[in-house]
Amino acid sequence: MRYIVIYDIPNDRLRGKIADICLDYGLDRIQYSAFLGQLTRSQQQELWKRLRRQIGKKAANVQLYPLCNEDWAAREIFVQEDHDGSPG
Repeated sequence: MRYIVIYDIPNDRLRGKIADICLDYGLDRIQYSAFLGQLTRSQQQELWKRLRRQIGKKAANVQLYPLCNEDWAAREIFVQEDHDGSPG
């Protein structure tokens, strides 16, 4: 199943570690603090445990959303490049 992981973490170092963990699971960065990708149920559970363990007692808001095929098919995407050619 596809999942979106989003987070708001004030600590720069921790935020980087959380991003690295998401990348370890093959998730694609779709925004600075948002990742998307396919995970099996066991991978999702393992990812969640790893994220929680890494965060410990530090301030963090991490959310994981499953996306069914119907919702994925209904998604809308808008990307516009700056005049210099970079996104956003």
